Amino acid sequence: MISRRAFLKTLTGITPILGGAGLCLSSHFWERLLTDDHDGLLFALDTQTALIHSAPRARYWTSVPLAGADCRQCHNPQEKLSGKQMRHEAGIVKCLLCAQGCVIKAGNRGRCRARMNVNGELKSLVYGRPMTVHIDPIEKKPFYHFLPGAAAFSLATSGCPLRCKFCQNWEISQASPEDYQVRPTPPPLIVSSAGRREASVIAFTYNEPTVFVEYMTDIAREAKKQGLRSALISCGIMNEAPLAELCETLDAIKIDLKGYDETFYRDVCGAELKPVLRSIKQIARSRAHLEIVNLVVPTLNDSEKMLRGLIDWVVGEIGPDVPVHFTRFHPDYQLRNLPPTPVATLERTREMAIGRGIRYAYVGNVPDHPGNHTYCPSCGKAVIKRRGFFIAEMHVKNGLCAFCRAKISGVWT
Repeated sequence: MISRRAFLKTLTGITPILGGAGLCLSSHFWERLLTDDHDGLLFALDTQTALIHSAPRARYWTSVPLAGADCRQCHNPQEKLSGKQMRHEAGIVKCLLCAQGCVIKAGNRGRCRARMNVNGELKSLVYGRPMTVHIDPIEKKPFYHFLPGAAAFSLATSGCPLRCKFCQNWEISQASPEDYQVRPTPPPLIVSSAGRREASVIAFTYNEPTVFVEYMTDIAREAKKQGLRSALISCGIMNEAPLAELCETLDAIKIDLKGYDETFYRDVCGAELKPVLRSIKQIARSRAHLEIVNLVVPTLNDSEKMLRGLIDWVVGEIGPDVPVHFTRFHPDYQLRNLPPTPVATLERTREMAIGRGIRYAYVGNVPDHPGNHTYCPSCGKAVIKRRGFFIAEMHVKNGLCAFCRAKISGVWT
């Protein structure tokens, strides 16, 4: 077995890859070090070294040399800069991808763990590295008004800029790219794989796909050439410029509006609410189809005041035709102490949403509940009946109710 002295010598030997800046290692490296699992640790270090060598240059970032005299690229617009003398550490970069606004020293990573400063250049450690691939019904995302019944070729890399205590995919979202062995998969191979499996949609999901924006947009553009659609399932804290590209490139975006309260977002999700609201409004103005999900968590975001505020904001700022899913929480990750959401809470919330003007409100994560069906806002009849994640009856033809010919908002063909 390798000694600690030999291990540390090896560790020191690979730091020049980062220009002597040092390594940013995930917690499982140190666990292996403390438990003397040096063979596994050295394998993981080899994996990280290979990742850094092969990682392509990321997009949406800046640095002092790149920004030049435009200090607003890095500094908060509200910050008063006039008369101040700024001292900048050599080699730092600022990620402009999401609202977390990470300022990253050489050799370190952003909050998402997926983007790393290598010698003053931000690189994507997850490009071409999907750690999970699966075929799902589009209803599982959930999309209820976007190509019902379609098969969605779903993929994710590791990484997320949030720290949601209720995350159901935390093994993926809170992982680092070197935590798993992944076969590099270029965009054309993803698209051809989706085609072979007769999936008409490629869905970016499970973690926060914004962290692999370069990979996602390359796949989506390749998919469009082959006649496939693309959909994003997101937390919604991306900045305006990358979101504009996503809205132009993708066909549908589902945003998790996790609660209508700043304190909830900070304490439970490790993020801010305002960027999410801004993103939803930006998507609603774009060509992309939009749906919203609110996971209703007992004692944390299920007060009538918070739910009413969310509903009224959607109606007032986005309009009544955007589908809103009120979804049942199940204990997971760091909130195993809480009970599942009472179905009665979801039913009351759906009734409140319909009463305050939302035309397509759903009860989620409760299989075979009547609140899973789509009802015509004009005649009130069920135009889509669902059994679990599958379509049982379809009465929408050319975007119209088959009973009264009223328009049903969505993308149907």
